[in-house]
Amino acid sequence: MLAAACGSDDSGSSSETTAAASETTAAASETTAASDDSAASDDSAATEAIDIQMWIAFSDDARLNFTKDRAAEFNAKQPGYNVVVTSFDSYNTVFEQAQLAIDDGNPPEIIHFFEAATQEALDATDSNGDPIFKSVTEAVAGRTEILGEPVVLDDVVSAATKYYTIDGSLYSMPWNTSSTVMFSNMDILNAAGITEPPTTWQGIEEACAAILALADAPDNCITWPNHGWWFEQAMGQAGQDLANNDNGRSGRATEVFLNSEPAIEYIQWWSDLEDSGDYVYTGTQRDWAGTAAAFSAQNVAMLMYSSSDVTIITEDGAANGFEVKTSYMPYDGDRPYVGNLIGGATLWMANGLTPEEEDGALAFMNFFSNPDNAALWHQVTGYIPITNAATDLLEVEGWFEESPNSAVASAQLNDAADTPASTGALLGNFVAIRDVVTIAIEDILVNNVDVKTRMDSAQAEAQQQLDDYNELYG
Repeated sequence: MLAAACGSDDSGSSSETTAAASETTAAASETTAASDDSAASDDSAATEAIDIQMWIAFSDDARLNFTKDRAAEFNAKQPGYNVVVTSFDSYNTVFEQAQLAIDDGNPPEIIHFFEAATQEALDATDSNGDPIFKSVTEAVAGRTEILGEPVVLDDVVSAATKYYTIDGSLYSMPWNTSSTVMFSNMDILNAAGITEPPTTWQGIEEACAAILALADAPDNCITWPNHGWWFEQAMGQAGQDLANNDNGRSGRATEVFLNSEPAIEYIQWWSDLEDSGDYVYTGTQRDWAGTAAAFSAQNVAMLMYSSSDVTIITEDGAANGFEVKTSYMPYDGDRPYVGNLIGGATLWMANGLTPEEEDGALAFMNFFSNPDNAALWHQVTGYIPITNAATDLLEVEGWFEESPNSAVASAQLNDAADTPASTGALLGNFVAIRDVVTIAIEDILVNNVDVKTRMDSAQAEAQQQLDDYNELYG
């Protein structure tokens, strides 16, 4: 049940959802071979070093090499430890392989897992009924440094801290955190007499009318992937909880709300935009790569996407001869704006480690997100700086003046109200429920079915998914 619940793509970047660079076995073999580079040069020291296995869901060169480089630096600083990075092609694969390793009694010390499966991770137990993961707050136990590495847990930015804190405890170490943003081709917008990206649904409609009236207009005006994450973001913007009990935060969620009034309004707007030709659907669910390619080729003027790829999309625009400007995800101007949610993933630490293994894993996770490393990770990708100290460092260095697009996602998350709706839901079978939404929206876009009727059936299906989960774990 647990593995099946996690059988979906995550809510973030193209590399997280489409860059399946290698088979799991091949990736593990490659990383095992490369682990010699991370070990201490002295053979006897390497023999005595404690291995810390870190399994991540990134297989693209930029993200994987960043992680391996940080592991090598840590190993050089801490000769008693040898962090070994193994890459997999998706979060689902990581979790499934971790389950098998746990059943075999040999789990990795650190596992990379995405935000939508937080409830599943909290509920996961081994064959003895013990929790698979241990709260990092509990493990840190108030220490300010571990093996000489300063603890950064208390400095994690507010949006990530709020999402991953349950009953006062931060269970996992936030790493790659994103939000939804809009990318605009300012050359096209300016040609249509538009000087700033639109901020509302109504502004999108007005901008598209002007853009598609151009003599050399693009094929369509705007696109974004069909993925349940966008639905969740729109609910956060409208202040609509996705589930009861304060989005699962004051108690376990037992009801979902997929057919609420804001939900119907959002999907109807999306459908109307597609009917008018303003929005183009690529025809593929969760098509991060296809929508980004349409923007790069200037077939659309605007792209709603994950902030995780701010750096690459901005640079790609420059390489193709047009200016890219990033702005907040547009919202319904007829409703008060409440706030957008996070996406991305965290690092979970296995339960039942020896004290030495636990300290090594904790020390590395805090080293991994120290100000220098967190700032560099943000610059390489577009994921937000995960700590306040990293943000301060980037400001001092003038990074945001040089790269204003990189500041947008953090600002959007900081502007969100402190409500359960804008924090995001904790929900059993969340990934499966997310797929229910994605499939329903495709049905609406492709088959032109009635929005209210289709979302009523999606509501019933999602409720059954949650009921089935809670019968096992609730």
